[in-house]
Amino acid sequence: MANTKAEADLDQPDEQLDRAIEELRGVLHEEERRPDAAFRAASGANSSVIMNIPVDVQIILGSTEMPVSDLMALQKGSTVALNRRIGEPVDVVVNGRKIARGEITVLESDPSRFGIRLTEIIAGTKGA
Repeated sequence: MANTKAEADLDQPDEQLDRAIEELRGVLHEEERRPDAAFRAASGANSSVIMNIPVDVQIILGSTEMPVSDLMALQKGSTVALNRRIGEPVDVVVNGRKIARGEITVLESDPSRFGIRLTEIIAGTKGA
C-alpha cells in the first residue's frame, strides 16, 4: 500500500529520531573502546545529531474539570477558571514529562508577547 504525502510527512520525524538514536548508539559503543580524549573529540562532532531531535514542549497554565454540557456551552469570550492562582508557578512539560517550573513574564523586546522564566528544574529519574 502506498503512503500519501501527508502520511510520509508524519513518518519523517519518527525516521529522523530513529536515525539519531542509531547514531547515538554507535557513539556510545565507541565510548567503550576509546580513550577519554578521543571520545570527547568524537562526541563534539556528533552533538548536532542530538541537537536536531524535535521535542514537544508544553507550558501548563492550569487545568479544570467540567461536564460536557458546560464545555459545549463555551463561546468566544467565555472564561474558564483554572486550578491555579495568579503568581503560582506553571509547569514545563517536554514529551509528556514535567521537567521544570517557571513564572510567566512579559518579553522586554515585545510587550505584546509573554514567555516563561524557569525558576526550578525538576530532578529526573532514570527510566528503565
